[in-house]
Amino acid sequence: MGQQQCARKKQEPEILVPHADSDIKRVYAVMSGKGGVGKSLVTGLLAIALRRRGYQVGILDGDITGPSIPKMFGLDVKPVGMEDGLFPVYTRGGIKVMSLNLLLPHEDDPVIWRGPILSGAVRQFWTDVIWGRVDFLLIDLPPGTGDVPLTVMQSIPLNGLIVVTLPQDLSALIVRKAVKMAMALNKPVVGVVENMAYAVCPRCGEEVKLFGDSHSQQITGRTLAPLLARLPLDPRLAFWSDTGGLEFCDDGLLAKLEPVLEKVCD
Repeated sequence: MGQQQCARKKQEPEILVPHADSDIKRVYAVMSGKGGVGKSLVTGLLAIALRRRGYQVGILDGDITGPSIPKMFGLDVKPVGMEDGLFPVYTRGGIKVMSLNLLLPHEDDPVIWRGPILSGAVRQFWTDVIWGRVDFLLIDLPPGTGDVPLTVMQSIPLNGLIVVTLPQDLSALIVRKAVKMAMALNKPVVGVVENMAYAVCPRCGEEVKLFGDSHSQQITGRTLAPLLARLPLDPRLAFWSDTGGLEFCDDGLLAKLEPVLEKVCD
C-alpha cells in the first residue's frame, strides 16, 4: 500500500515556479473548449479593463498555433532577452504580452509542433519570462481540452478560469466539456461570458439575436458556473482588432464586463 501511495505521489504534476524576477499576484485563464467564440477578444478586453483600473496586467498567449493577441494590440516588435530570461513586450497602454508569434520571423509562419512541445512553450512562458510585477496575468488558452489547457491547469497556480461561449446550443455543448474539465481538476470557474449575444440595429437600437435564443443556461445550469456577461457582436471590435487598436475600445463596451471584473478583483 505504501508503494502505491508513493507511485501516486510521483505521478502528481509539478506546480511550476515563475521566474525569480517575476512577482505575479493573480492568474486567470480564459478558455472556451470551442474555437471561434472570441476567447482572445475577451482576454484582450479584460486586460484593457483591468489596466484602465490602474492594475499592472500581463497576457500570456497560450494559443501557440493560433495566436491573435499580438495582432489585436498591434505588436510587431521582438521580445528582448537576457542570459536568464526574456522580457515581455508592452502594448501602447502598458499591458505586458508574451506570444510565440512575437518570436517568429514572420507573423504568418505556421507552428507545426506536437502537443508536448506546445505545452513546453507555455511552461517556458511562465518560468523563463521576466514578467516583473503583475497584479493580473491572463492566460489565453487554445480551444479544446488537450495538452496545453491540461498543462496550464496542472502546472500553473490558477486563481480561476473564465469561460467564453456563444449563444448557440452547439457552442454550449462543447464549452460544457471545458467547464467539466476544470471541475475535474478542481480549478474554480469564475463564470461564463457569452460573446456575440446580440447585435444592435444602427437605425432603431433594437437588439437582434443573430444566433437565436441563448443556450448558455445549459452551461450555467448544469455546471453551476454563473453567466456573468453578455457581449454584443459589434463591428467596431472587428475593426479595432484588425487594425491593432483594441485598446481604443470605449468604456461602454468594457462596462459590460464589470461583473467579471468584480469577481476577479474581489
